[in-house]
Amino acid sequence: MWRKRSGQLRSLWLAGALLVAGAICPVLVHARQPVVTDGLPVVAATSLPPQARQTLQLIHDGGPFPYSKDGSVFGNRERLLPRQQRGYYLEYTVKTPGSRDRGARRIVCGGQPRRPDACYYTGDHYASFSRIAE
Repeated sequence: MWRKRSGQLRSLWLAGALLVAGAICPVLVHARQPVVTDGLPVVAATSLPPQARQTLQLIHDGGPFPYSKDGSVFGNRERLLPRQQRGYYLEYTVKTPGSRDRGARRIVCGGQPRRPDACYYTGDHYASFSRIAE
């Protein structure tokens, strides 16, 4: 009987430990997520969707881009990116599988077209941005 009770206690202890770990770990992971000085979250380029990584490579290669609007000036009207002079930011489409149009995903880069100072990813059509760490 003791062995059965001991096994049950061990199972309860393990379940409790996992519950506590599950409650604490997201906080620890979020607390360690780097935030750049402009206040935007950072996303590793390797964590982006494959289509975004392809677009990023095209940006560094200088094209060719699949959409005529790729490389056009992004006005930053939402004011979510750091303030810069007009023409500093350029936008590029990130293909969305199954979408008939350009979809909502974009990469916006600032600086020189092939060697940008910084690039940002939005998956929600400019409602939020994450700075891309390459």
